[in-house]
Amino acid sequence: MVRIDGTYGEGGGQILRTSLALSCVLGKPVAITGIRAGRKKPGLQPQHLTSVRAAAAVGQAEVRGAELASTAIEFIPASSRGGVFHFDVAERTGSAGSASLVLQTVLLPLCFAEQPSTVTVSGGTHVPWSPSFHYLSFIVAPLLSRLGAEIGFSIGPWGWYPRGGGQASARITPVRMLRPLTLIDRGGLLRVSGLSAVANLPGHIAERQRDRTLAVLHAHGIDASIDLLDAPSPGKGSYLLLCSEYENVFSGFGSLGEIGKRAETVADEACRELLAHHHTTAALDPHLADQIVQWLAFSRGTSEFSTSRITQHLLTNLWVLQQFMDVAVRVEGKEGEEGRVVIRPRST
Repeated sequence: MVRIDGTYGEGGGQILRTSLALSCVLGKPVAITGIRAGRKKPGLQPQHLTSVRAAAAVGQAEVRGAELASTAIEFIPASSRGGVFHFDVAERTGSAGSASLVLQTVLLPLCFAEQPSTVTVSGGTHVPWSPSFHYLSFIVAPLLSRLGAEIGFSIGPWGWYPRGGGQASARITPVRMLRPLTLIDRGGLLRVSGLSAVANLPGHIAERQRDRTLAVLHAHGIDASIDLLDAPSPGKGSYLLLCSEYENVFSGFGSLGEIGKRAETVADEACRELLAHHHTTAALDPHLADQIVQWLAFSRGTSEFSTSRITQHLLTNLWVLQQFMDVAVRVEGKEGEEGRVVIRPRST
């Protein structure tokens, strides 16, 4: 049994999700302790518990300790199976927990299942501390397609904190092996596009987010095209996503509105992240880097990429990967700075 210390590195829910995904793909049982031990609300919260239940359904696993606030579980998978799945973050208790992070847990094992799958998750689609649905669809999906993974995303109602009630779906076509990734040079900037959305709020909020973004980027010599959207939702919220399309890769930068937060502040946050990335020479934005590494461990060859910021999330994910697999990892650069990552499955 693989034993994972959940307090390692950033010590958050990503350790749990990555461990569950790898356990399902490899058929290796895992015991995880200290789950989110340093957080304000330690242990499994509704979103994390839903991820455990989702992985158990996909991996046909026996699970011990899967209950709210639990800081330790044992997860014993059989084999990953495809099919039609539906999971609700709020099934056991009211929650706007991230639907995207639940999807993130099961996409990798379902890519190696024997049959196609459709997964629908009800919960928060645009909530703090997680990739939004649109980041998965616009930024992550194209890079996974480059590796050979066929995943299509769709969205129903949008879900915001604190009400939730959104719905995100993914359609997965199985693959035998993934292609390695070599992405050091991102190429020139082709265009910046964006999405400024509100749900059950005045339309001028989306317009102000757009107008501020256009002004900030123009001042840095970047023109952008941003669409306005009135999103269907049972709750209220606002969101801005900026997509930088370079010759060789997409990068994404988002910001959420909240009560008391000006629309201009939402725009400034997203612009600040975009500009910080753009003023480096790196290919992958920081969030894309930490979400791709477990996929690269299953590729047919050595992968290498540059990223505009080495994050603790990235370093923690690489550590979890090495607890499960015989994979060589090299990180060039310091945490918080631009750097490169090399991943070589030793079987290749």
